[in-house]
Amino acid sequence: MCGIVGVFNKDEAANYVYLALHALQHRGQEAAGIVSTNGSEFYIHKGAGLVNEIFNKKGIIESLKGKIAVGHNRYSTFGDESIANIQPLHAHFDMGQIAIAHNGNIVNAISIKRQLVNEGAIFNSNSDTEVIIHLLARSKKTSFIERLVEALSNLKGAFSLIVMRENELYAVRDPWGFRPLSMGKLDDAIVFASESCAFDLIGAEFIRDVKPGEIIVANTDGVHSFMPFKKQTLARCVFEYIYFSRPDSNLWGSYVYSIRKKMGQMLAKESTVEADIVIPTPDSGVPAALGFAKESGIEFDFGLIRNHYVGRTFIEPSQSIRNFGVRLKLNPARDVLDGKRVVVVDDSIVRGTTSRRIVKMLKNAGAKEVHLRIASPPVISPCFYGIDTPTKKELIASSHTIEEIRKYSTADSVAYLSLEGLKKVVGDTGYCFACFDGNYPVEFDR
Repeated sequence: MCGIVGVFNKDEAANYVYLALHALQHRGQEAAGIVSTNGSEFYIHKGAGLVNEIFNKKGIIESLKGKIAVGHNRYSTFGDESIANIQPLHAHFDMGQIAIAHNGNIVNAISIKRQLVNEGAIFNSNSDTEVIIHLLARSKKTSFIERLVEALSNLKGAFSLIVMRENELYAVRDPWGFRPLSMGKLDDAIVFASESCAFDLIGAEFIRDVKPGEIIVANTDGVHSFMPFKKQTLARCVFEYIYFSRPDSNLWGSYVYSIRKKMGQMLAKESTVEADIVIPTPDSGVPAALGFAKESGIEFDFGLIRNHYVGRTFIEPSQSIRNFGVRLKLNPARDVLDGKRVVVVDDSIVRGTTSRRIVKMLKNAGAKEVHLRIASPPVISPCFYGIDTPTKKELIASSHTIEEIRKYSTADSVAYLSLEGLKKVVGDTGYCFACFDGNYPVEFDR
């Protein structure tokens, strides 16, 4: 789920990367980093926390010199929270210097790393991304692009990458297309980012998505595209539409906002209920709630007010912080809720603890009835492709019926968007639905 950015051939490239990372802050809040180059030296600044906390001192951005830069917002799914795991990762090898920013999860990284260590490799981090650097360094191929293709051909799983060398920038998307990556243009510069909303902030023009299995190279010779990998069955993460991506991003040919609104409309078709108002769980539930209200004819209103200075509860690494965050993040609007039959629309239920607290909060604020509507199917299986979902036993829908979930949440009714309904909205092919059906498109180290 991490956010990655690359800028090629732009004065003050690091400044543009910094701004783009702001736009992608929702994709990772644990750490961030930028590496830039002026064609000979590499300049690095990384740290734990939010983008504006890490780059808050005068002179930091100015010290990141050069017309090429790559940046990363960290959301950990592999490796601990140590400084060594903060990306972009930087290394020296026989072809010069390299910096890599990675979004995804390499599902065979453990077995590859074990083999490399047995052969004498020494790792500086426990990030799966470092495996790529070792494979590149050990390759006997004569050109960098050949080495990159050989290294990445060994990988399975999700890897959207931006790779920087002294005078060029590479963008790569795995053959399954799990994670998004887009290309844009800013005057004479080429830019890459996890989502198109990053282009909007820096004034870049969205050109297109990087294709699954594609390597794009930007250098002084221009922009070149390669499709070197064996074609695989497309498995784009449908949870990008449900939760991760920003509503204003153009993702895989559709705007996220429009897709989420259609999910809400489909949810209303499948499970409408008599009620006085429809409210969202802000912010990710807003488009779906608007769609539900439109389809059902029930009035839309804001019954929960969000404190925007608190992070997203699902991606906080600690359960204790997550529980505290729900109370800190949302506050009920009592005048909106008092005496009303309320439909509260959320994007998903993972563990169920957040939903339980929200329902109780609404009832304590005077809601006469609370009907919980979820704009995605029940999450029954963990993700191994770049989402830090809990183990199967921690996923409430994997071991509880809808009625049991209703009782636990204390809601008057609970209904999810069906998997069939979701597929009607996004399409029934080309996506990974593993978290909803347990059918994993790529085998993983166990």
